[in-house]
Amino acid sequence: MLFSLKKKFKVVSIKTKPLSPSLRQKKRYLVFEIISERKVDFKLINNMILKHSLKFLGELGMAEAGLIVLHDKFDGKKGIIKVNHKYVHHLKSALALINNRNMLFRSIGVSGILNKAEKKFIAS
Repeated sequence: MLFSLKKKFKVVSIKTKPLSPSLRQKKRYLVFEIISERKVDFKLINNMILKHSLKFLGELGMAEAGLIVLHDKFDGKKGIIKVNHKYVHHLKSALALINNRNMLFRSIGVSGILNKAEKKFIAS
């Protein structure tokens, strides 16, 4: 006797509820500047920031901080990092501890809105 495992299943799509604003992760945008003689590659900067932040914050701290270096906002000298609002000072400390002979990291400012961070700190 042969037994068939093929059955017809009804596909049900379940819509998930969006998170309420009080449960969402509050983010800040930290604008930083690289002081060096020439423009620097984004890949190098991204790796340096993530490596030193991991060294300073640890894995749990990095997960809670939710660091993202925004690729399209980096121009070779200035850039923006998206971070949790509770970890802004930790990120500033991690950037200050990056010691490279050819470049120096300096935080310019912090904003809660990306457009405001671009207009206020990068455009000037």
